Amino acid sequence: MAWPQNTPPHRDDDARAGIDVTDDFERFSQRNDVFTRAFWDDRVKSKHTKKFFSSYRMEAAPRRGDGFTQRDFALRNAAWLISDIVSNRKASEGLREGFQAPIQPDTPVASDALEIDDPAKMSVEIKRISKFFGADLCGITDFDERWLYSARVDARDFSEAPHELPQGLNSVIVLGHEMDKDLVATYPSALAGAATGREYSHEAAIVMQLAAYIRNLGYEAVPSMNDTGLVIPYAVKAGLGEYARNQMVITPEFGPRLRFSKIFTNLPLSHDVAQPRGVKSFCDICTKCADACPVKALPFGPPEVGGHNVSAIKGVRKWTSDAEKCFSFWAKMASDCAICMRVCPFNRDYDRLRDRLWLKLALSPLRKLALRLSKGHGARTKPGDWWAPANRSPKRDQEF
Repeated sequence: MAWPQNTPPHRDDDARAGIDVTDDFERFSQRNDVFTRAFWDDRVKSKHTKKFFSSYRMEAAPRRGDGFTQRDFALRNAAWLISDIVSNRKASEGLREGFQAPIQPDTPVASDALEIDDPAKMSVEIKRISKFFGADLCGITDFDERWLYSARVDARDFSEAPHELPQGLNSVIVLGHEMDKDLVATYPSALAGAATGREYSHEAAIVMQLAAYIRNLGYEAVPSMNDTGLVIPYAVKAGLGEYARNQMVITPEFGPRLRFSKIFTNLPLSHDVAQPRGVKSFCDICTKCADACPVKALPFGPPEVGGHNVSAIKGVRKWTSDAEKCFSFWAKMASDCAICMRVCPFNRDYDRLRDRLWLKLALSPLRKLALRLSKGHGARTKPGDWWAPANRSPKRDQEF
């Protein structure tokens, strides 16, 4: 695995990261996240919302049809199990860990801190240990408070609650977790949701273990998944990839096909830098994700400031989805949807030479040719074929 190049600590460069913050910027309140709004905001609640959440407990009758059978839901929900155990263990105290509150420490900070003479060497060590625990990518950036949620959410009544982070945090370790390529190819389906759930369970274990390692060294470490702050700006600043029209981070190793977690720490570390390669220029001419979205929740035009509703951060010029439209489709299906991930031309197997060659073409001035060559890319695999691999059509593997 080729990790991002370490550099000495640096001051953040928004322009290099492709982050365009305006004077109207406001930190985002997680209470306005569309999944949290589904519990308290009548503008998001619908007759399908209860069914959506109930389906993760096998309380809602599975839909009939390929990809939505009982075994599809059973696999998806089993994939979420470890994440669910973590998120539910302190829910009675209003802490839904990993989603609306950081994961609480299971080990104390060692009383004697290991002396760190070389932050760059320690960064290399952290990346090695993250890989040992199972992370696919690791980058490190500065603790930029702009991307912290303005408040966390009390899971008992969905009111705002203050963060209770340790003092002195100055770095964010960002971890990437690859989603299963064959399952992603079956979106939209409950079966495909197993790819999401598996990585939530993986990342819960990985961030907890890596944070425990850091605390054992005598430094603060707060493991975090969807909670506490927006992970995408940190991932981009940490050099892991570039923001795209489909609202995802495109990485050179896996395209958009991964999830991110993070650890806030005061361990002395050197920081990586954003590495723009040309994804935005490709997205400027490509609208495959927006074209494929069943509810047209993704934008077609250039990046803009603001968004369609309160689930959009204020004061950042970027591509922004209509989260209400997106979630309404999820709720009706009783499962998540990532068609935009599946059809993305960057969603490829970069272990293959031809896909690595395509990537070079896509990030070059010949990007229009790369777009033409990706016609037909991202075709859906029937979920039933995933259950019976011998019957799977080779068509998708033959695409450029």
